[in-house]
Amino acid sequence: MTRNQTTEPDLGVLAAQVLISVQRELFAELAEQGFDDIQPRAGAVLAHLRPDGVRASELALASGRHKQVIGSLVDDLERLGYVERRPDPADRRAKLVHPTERGLLQMETAAAIMRTIEARHAKAMGRREYATFKSALRRVAGLPHRPPS
Repeated sequence: MTRNQTTEPDLGVLAAQVLISVQRELFAELAEQGFDDIQPRAGAVLAHLRPDGVRASELALASGRHKQVIGSLVDDLERLGYVERRPDPADRRAKLVHPTERGLLQMETAAAIMRTIEARHAKAMGRREYATFKSALRRVAGLPHRPPS
């Protein structure tokens, strides 16, 4: 082992492991509940979709993905019936990505699954420690502070 190597995984490895673990559970449960046609990569759109619609450029910014990748994911989700593009009432030249009825149902289902996952982790760690953990993740990610709910 060189001087720069450690036995502990670095932040990037740990963050990736958390993401993979959560995605694996979330998408397995979604598949069991009838959403077996979407893949974890679609999360770059689905996780940031809003019921009132959102521009693809905002999805790209929120997910950290290139606009071309988001465009491809939106195309796939549109084909599968989860989203549709509509003119932006604020700028008719722009399009908003809106969830369809199936998309809204998927969003509600995913939110319920995530609440279950988070409740299990909060119970295992202790609610206070879990809240501190999430707060620390937000700070490391450079996200604004949110008061506990």
